[in-house]
Amino acid sequence: MSTRRPDLTLCYLPHLDYDLQRFGPDDPRSLKAAADLDAALAPLLDDARAEGRTVVALSEYGITRVNRPVDINRALRRAGLLEVHTQDGMEYLDPMASRAFAVADHQLAHVYVRRPEDLDATRAALDGLPGIEQLLDDEGKKTHHLDHPRAGELVAVAEPDAWFTYYYWLDDDRAPDFAQLVEIHRKPGYDPVELFMDPLDPYVKVKAAGALARKKLGMRYRMAVVPLDPSPIRGSHGRLPASDDDGPLLICSTPRAVTDRVAATDVKQLLLRLAGLG
Repeated sequence: MSTRRPDLTLCYLPHLDYDLQRFGPDDPRSLKAAADLDAALAPLLDDARAEGRTVVALSEYGITRVNRPVDINRALRRAGLLEVHTQDGMEYLDPMASRAFAVADHQLAHVYVRRPEDLDATRAALDGLPGIEQLLDDEGKKTHHLDHPRAGELVAVAEPDAWFTYYYWLDDDRAPDFAQLVEIHRKPGYDPVELFMDPLDPYVKVKAAGALARKKLGMRYRMAVVPLDPSPIRGSHGRLPASDDDGPLLICSTPRAVTDRVAATDVKQLLLRLAGLG
C-alpha cells in the first residue's frame, strides 16, 4: 500500500481458519490464534489508517465444533453405487463407471447420480447414515438456492457435530497415493486432515523438512505427511448457522457504509463501491 497505492488490496489471513478446524473454536490454541491474528493485523491497520484507507474485515463462514466424520463415499461404495479402479495396489475413484459418488465439502456433500433410475438406490444408501441430517432433492436445493446446473443430484447436509470425508477406500492399505499428500486438486473433496501430520510416522517431521527444502530450491517435492485418521478434526462449517454468532462477519471502518445484512453475492459490489470503482 505504501509503494504502489492500489485502489483495492486483498489480504488473506488464515489464523482463524486452520487452528479452529484442527482444535475447535473453544480450544485455548484457537484463542491464541485470535491473539496472533491481532498482532499480525496491527501494522497493516496502522498503515491503512495513516493513509486514510477504508478497511473491511470479511469472513466467509463461522466455524463450529464437530467430532464425527461421515464417510459418505464409503456408504455409496458398500451399496454398490461407487466404483474404483486399481493401479499398483491402490484404489482410485472411477466417476465415469460409478452410479453415484459424492464430492465432500466440509458439512455439505454434492452427490452426483449418473441416471435418474439410481436416485432411489442412492437415497436408500444414505438415508440411514449416521451424521446426515438432510438430503436435499430438486425442491430442497431450490429452497436453499443450490439449484445450480453443476450441483449434485442430491446435496447432503451434515448434522451439527458432523462433517463429510471424501474417503472411498475400505482398506487403508489400498488408499490412493495422494491420500497422504497435501494434494487439493486430486482429491474428490476437501480434506481438512491435511492440517495435521501423521502421528504414526516417526519420520514425519524429517519428511516435511525435506519437502520444504526441495520446495525452496525450486525442485519438485511431495509432502507425504498426512494421516488417514479423520477423527482429530474439531471444527467445520457449511450448514446454515444456528445463530448469528456462528455465521460470517463483515466489519467496515467507514461509519454507516454497511447498515444491514449483506448477501454474500453483494459483497463484490460493496467492495467496489467503497473503493470508488463501482
